Amino acid sequence: MWQKHLPNLNRVQHRAEKFLFYYLKKRILEKNPFAVLDRRGVGQLVKMGIELGRKAKYDLEVGICGEHGGDPSSVEFCHRVGMNYVSCSPYRVPIARLAAAHAAIKDRQKVENSSHKGKG
Repeated sequence: MWQKHLPNLNRVQHRAEKFLFYYLKKRILEKNPFAVLDRRGVGQLVKMGIELGRKAKYDLEVGICGEHGGDPSSVEFCHRVGMNYVSCSPYRVPIARLAAAHAAIKDRQKVENSSHKGKG
């Protein structure tokens, strides 16, 4: 059902790009919101949606697709909030896989460091 709105979203992005450059240049926005997931705004809504969704259905599959799925910082965020997958254009897959591996390693190091603090 939501797919029927994609052409409208593409038009919004196309129109926004006309003033987005100005917003980025003037530092009104830190990053392009169509390429990098805004963690404080949209990211918190995503996190809340995942938490509430998994309370209702513990094995809920959650993922993200598009440019955000190929952005390393967005991939790390998706890993941290418990998404199952990211999807992106083929040319960004190597970047996304590397970012996912880095996020998993970081996560594992945090667990190992916290378990070593309890000993000793």
